[in-house]
Amino acid sequence: MRADAARRRARIVEEARRLFAAQGGNVALEAVAEASGVGIATLYRNFESRAALSDAVVLTILGDLRVAADEAVGELQGAGGEAGAAWERFVRRLVALDLGALTAAFAEHAAQHLSDEVRETQASTLSGVEEVLAAGREAHCVRGDVKALELVVLVGTLTRPQPAAVLEAAPELPQRLVDVVLDGLRRGADRGRLSSGLAQTPPAGSASSVIDGLSRSRWRASCR
Repeated sequence: MRADAARRRARIVEEARRLFAAQGGNVALEAVAEASGVGIATLYRNFESRAALSDAVVLTILGDLRVAADEAVGELQGAGGEAGAAWERFVRRLVALDLGALTAAFAEHAAQHLSDEVRETQASTLSGVEEVLAAGREAHCVRGDVKALELVVLVGTLTRPQPAAVLEAAPELPQRLVDVVLDGLRRGADRGRLSSGLAQTPPAGSASSVIDGLSRSRWRASCR
């Protein structure tokens, strides 16, 4: 494929990914073509159907996820006292992939039309995420009972689009939810307070709340 044709194809996939996330999986392909700066005939020359274009977008997402996982493994293994920061960067990088909106967009496609290539890539990507979790457990950052699929589904659920009224009333909500998830994934969260029912939050300013805050800060810097 010529370089200009490859760039054109990549631009179509990029715009499809953006529009699918913003408008859902049934967005008109004419809108994708227009956003990509090509005609609908060019889009169909590159992707013979909506399913083929959806596969290409899913493969791109999985590729980004695999790159994030591979880099996180290297960071965690060489982080020393900064393993907690490396783990947190990985989770926030997954959040930035906007998996929730894209999962909703591709729900029907995933149930009926995934190609063998996508299924194989999905399995390989989950293996990469499992390697991150193993490195995180080795660095004492991550609770021991979390599986790769659970983490990806958790992030996908966390990043599903919220109603505009909710975000207007609580603009800090997405960031707050990420913090809650990170706290729940940390080593030791699979026992103690979370396994004994609803957590009791110590009163603000109490000795318990100060100790709790210091403990979380130390964990984020170094899990060991």
